[in-house]
Amino acid sequence: MNNEALKNRDLDVLWHPCTQMKDHETLPLIPIKKAHGIYLEDFDGNRYIDAISSWWVNLFGHTNPYINQKIKEQLDSLEHVILAGFTHEPVVRLSERLIKLAPQGLKKCFYADNGSSGVEVALKMSYHAHKNSGKNKKLFVSLTNSYHGETIGALSVGDVKLYKETYEPLLMHSIQTAVPRDMSLEAAQEAACGFEILCQARAEEISAIILEPLVQGAGSMHMYHPEFLRLIRGMCNRYDIHFIADEVMVGFGRTGEFFACNHAHITPDFLVLSKGLTGGYLPLSVVLTTNEIYAKFYCDYSEHKAFLHSHSYTGNALACGAANATLDIFENENIIEKNRDTARYMGEKLQNFLNLENVEEIRQTGMICVVALAGYAPELRTGLKIYAYGLKHGVLLRPLGNVIYFMPPYIITKEEIDTMMDVAYEAIRLLD
Repeated sequence: MNNEALKNRDLDVLWHPCTQMKDHETLPLIPIKKAHGIYLEDFDGNRYIDAISSWWVNLFGHTNPYINQKIKEQLDSLEHVILAGFTHEPVVRLSERLIKLAPQGLKKCFYADNGSSGVEVALKMSYHAHKNSGKNKKLFVSLTNSYHGETIGALSVGDVKLYKETYEPLLMHSIQTAVPRDMSLEAAQEAACGFEILCQARAEEISAIILEPLVQGAGSMHMYHPEFLRLIRGMCNRYDIHFIADEVMVGFGRTGEFFACNHAHITPDFLVLSKGLTGGYLPLSVVLTTNEIYAKFYCDYSEHKAFLHSHSYTGNALACGAANATLDIFENENIIEKNRDTARYMGEKLQNFLNLENVEEIRQTGMICVVALAGYAPELRTGLKIYAYGLKHGVLLRPLGNVIYFMPPYIITKEEIDTMMDVAYEAIRLLD
């Protein structure tokens, strides 16, 4: 087997996500044979640094020996069982551990399969909790430039123009409030004032505000100050509006704290987690919420207040095994402090990009580093050129519009950071 053979088989039968398939007439697919650590290896022996953690999921490297071992152990005892009327030790242990790690006050876990599904759970749970309290609050607020997934409900609370224009007839109504324009304290305060004006006018309609704390992932990695979270939390308290924190991307140490909400010392009403939850191994998501929310659904059967949501693979035992192994690594290896040290080094390297005339700005939150290009025109396919250059030189980069970002596995070394960022630097420099 070689790259060419598998590529041709693939194009006969597969339709890839986030891909204009016609591009593969000129840009070859990369068939991956195996992976280890931060490296992906194709069938021709070429290796690529996974600078984006395979869509932000991989925390401790591919085929991590410890996570591998724990999944194999779980496989020999239980692979999956229905979670309605049944339970198992891995999901109970995982829930206990997540509650211990989460912001204070989050006491119940509800599981789903992926980030978008987790968002759907939080939206429905918020609306239904208000309904069970006799309130008809069916409006959701999100931030401008936001993205929360691609199922219908998740798309509805996003602010991606292309998706809205294409699927508008299918989407439920939502409204947006301004995201802070930059990472300054002043911008956070200004945007929070805008949300308060909205609350004053429409609080009786608003069920919840949903946002990605500190960093809008697919929104070109836009970043803002933690004070915005603190101010929004206060307004939600005053106006009886739920706070949904979508930490699908930013959770599990990416920002320099275990959860991004920790930067602002706030507790959301719903915390949505996925991606890094299993270390990048298996699909799993969880929504953590409060006992107060849980109590609104706790009733006799005849009252019809129970939460109406389920997934076949809810709380999958293998995925829970991977998640517990991932938390073991956090506990045993002082990962958060190591990440802060790695982030400092990445930040030093990031400064070099300011030497390039076609760089507009750089920004960083924890181990998420961004280079934004100036004079970007979509029709020039600049991102595709950088992606192709990176692959040619052994680095997987996947720009978002005019933004090149770095979000590698936590195990990356300083030498590997040098290679990753130097390749991106050259790719940008050669654009001129």
